[in-house]
This record gives sequence, C-alpha cells and structure tokens, in this order.
Amino acid sequence: MTNAVATRYAGAQRLDGKRALITGATKGIGADIAHAFASAGARLVLSGRDEGELARAGDALRDEFGTEVRSAAVDLADPDGASILAGMARAAFDGLDILVNNAGVSHPEPAVETHPELFDATIAVNLRAPALLAAQVGAQMVAQGTGGAIVTVASAAALAPLPDHYAYCASKAGLVMATKVLARELGPHGVRANSVCPTVVLTEMGQRVWGDPIKSAPMINRIPLGRFAVPHEVSDAVVFLASEAASMINGVEIAIDGGYTMG
Repeated sequence: MTNAVATRYAGAQRLDGKRALITGATKGIGADIAHAFASAGARLVLSGRDEGELARAGDALRDEFGTEVRSAAVDLADPDGASILAGMARAAFDGLDILVNNAGVSHPEPAVETHPELFDATIAVNLRAPALLAAQVGAQMVAQGTGGAIVTVASAAALAPLPDHYAYCASKAGLVMATKVLARELGPHGVRANSVCPTVVLTEMGQRVWGDPIKSAPMINRIPLGRFAVPHEVSDAVVFLASEAASMINGVEIAIDGGYTMG
C-alpha cells in the first residue's frame, strides 16, 4: 500500500470495518467508489450483473488493499432484484452499515418521441430498484440498532432539465426525493440518507460520449468551472457522506457539477 493510498482518507473519513454494499460496482463511477471505499478500509459487497466482472473487480481490490470483498450478481431490472440483493448483501457480512445506490441506465431520446418500453426500463433500474433496495436495507439498519448511511448517486439531471433525457431526469429526480423521505423516516433511528448529483463524469464511457470537443463545448460552457468532473471527485463525496465526518448531514443532495445547476 502506497503512502498516497494510505493517507487519502484519514480521521473521521475512515470506514475501517464498515460493511458496504455498492451497486453498479464494476464500471465507471461505481468502480471508482469501490476503490475509494477499499482504500478507506471498508468491507465490500460488490453488485452488478456480470459474475466474471465482479470476480475480477473483487480480486483486484483484495490484491491492492487486502479488502474483504463479496459479490452479488443480480439484475436490478428484475422486479425481485432489489429484494434478492438486499438479502444477499445482509448475509455476506451479517448486516450492512452503508448502502451506495449507484447502478443506473440511460436511453436518451426526445420527450415527444418517448418509447414506453424504454421509459419503463429507465424507471425500473433508476428509481424502482434503488428506492426499494434502500427501503429494505434501511429496514435492516433500523433492526440492527447501530445506525447507518445510505448514499444515492443521482445526477445533475435530477436538479436541472437535460434535453433528450426525459425518463432519465424523471427517474433521478424521483430518486432524490425518495432519498429525502428515507432521511426523514429513518433519521430518528440513526440512519442517514443523502444524494450526490454529478454532472458529466469523465469515466471511460464519459470520455466516449463527451470526448468530442464539438459536442462537449456547449455543455462545458454552462459549467462555471469550465470542465467536467472526474471520478474521484464523486467518490470522495460519497466516502465523506458515508463516514462519521458527515454525521450531522441528512436529507441533502450535493451537486458535483462545477456550478452547472445554480442557473
């Protein structure tokens, strides 16, 4: 372990021994969050659809950090996916302290050309599954009596309209409000629930979609900082919200957008 890794998270931002479930954990933002949580000392349940990808991700984290890692291959588009995953994650370490709801999909299309099946598919994965998963994991945390943290990875599209993202904006906005309801109901039991709302993040996929300067320029021009986000800027915020450093933060959404959503 390098000194840079060892000191990235310190003090109240450490997650040593905490049991964390991360959905969509093998690619993009989710993979970076898993790496950040491992460096902060958490024990991990990684969730995704591909067992091979989960195995490779787990092996890499064990090799680098000595992290305890379990995997749960579940398709959250399945109506029973959230319930199945909640049970698998609880069994992995006999309980959970942190849930990071990160998995999501996008099917861009103009609002007036919305395809009902794509709309339903977006709502199922981006809203129904994470909302039900958070409710079930939240119930587990209440039953444990030890509190916990739920962090929703939403989007700046939850806070400001994005053309050609009708279902996506609706799903992410709904998820932010669902997270607030959890914060209200579970707060008295010591369970905090918060959201992060990033703008475009330059993951591998983000680079492919937004790497063309001609396409990206109009979007970047709306961001006061003049650039897109990079993965660790999201991961650092998620670690913070999951940690004791954020012990009095509940029911908020943090825009990681360089000022894009302030208007």
